[in-house]
Amino acid sequence: MVEPDADGTAATAVVDSLVRDQAPPPQHSMNNSDGVLVRVRTLLPEFTGALQRVAEQVLTDPAAASRATIVELAERSGTSPATVTRFCRALGFDGYADLRLGIAAETGRARASGWTVDIGREIQPSDPLERVLGQIMAADTRAKHDTASLLDLAEVELAAVAIAAAPRVNIFGASGSALVGEEMQFSLHRIGVAAWAWTDVHNGLASAALSRAGDVALGISHSGETGETIELLAEASSRGATTIALTSFPRSPLAELADIVLLTATQATTFRPDALSARHPQLVVLDLLYVAVAQRTHERSHAAFQRTAQAVHGHKAVKDGSSAP
Repeated sequence: MVEPDADGTAATAVVDSLVRDQAPPPQHSMNNSDGVLVRVRTLLPEFTGALQRVAEQVLTDPAAASRATIVELAERSGTSPATVTRFCRALGFDGYADLRLGIAAETGRARASGWTVDIGREIQPSDPLERVLGQIMAADTRAKHDTASLLDLAEVELAAVAIAAAPRVNIFGASGSALVGEEMQFSLHRIGVAAWAWTDVHNGLASAALSRAGDVALGISHSGETGETIELLAEASSRGATTIALTSFPRSPLAELADIVLLTATQATTFRPDALSARHPQLVVLDLLYVAVAQRTHERSHAAFQRTAQAVHGHKAVKDGSSAP
């Protein structure tokens, strides 16, 4: 059933604000070079009602959307052609033809690369592990490719320079984000960067309160809405620390608070919703940031890595058995 052109005040207000604000907040905005589907996923939480249904239809079957007429897409999403037109403008396109071309080009590249097989298909309880593995690999590969297109390397550069010069780096995250933060702390620690990963709010707040100008605070949250992480980053910011947010949503509270924003994309599958599927893209971004820091502190990092490797060498298993009792 096709809805009338009036899609509700809330939905219209969201799009009107997106279209009207030709210059989004000067920091951390998206641009038209981003992949179409990445933009749709990033803006999805801001859409309501009819606009959200169009976005979900496009994400559910991008190939079909690239072939559909504007009337067909409206019918499949239970909306109207006028809503689809507003949806296109919210994404930065002049009209539906441009949206179709963008999706077609993106899905065509994906098919040529061979990494979109079965993306979007629900994993069934009876699926063999071979199919499940293929689904997970395809989804993770897609998420990493999308993250690469979404990530602003200038922001990575700023973050690397700040961390390389920082006397102290605090890393904040909760639940799955905490695990990612601990991995980053481990990497930085091995190259001599004074870094701490905090999962307890009280300890984290105490450390954030001791921050000074020149220190860095990194907050990790897929949604950008985790209250504890926002509180910790805000405390560090109030003490003069440079703040970095790692999130999937550029207009989230965490992103708006941070000086530097590093964006990730996700590709959910059954049993692996966005918050869980965000882990691997987050690790990719943090690995890039870690290497960028090591590059900018090469002599110090190389020496530290050699010393730390030598320190733990004696605890490795003896392969030739010469020292075994």
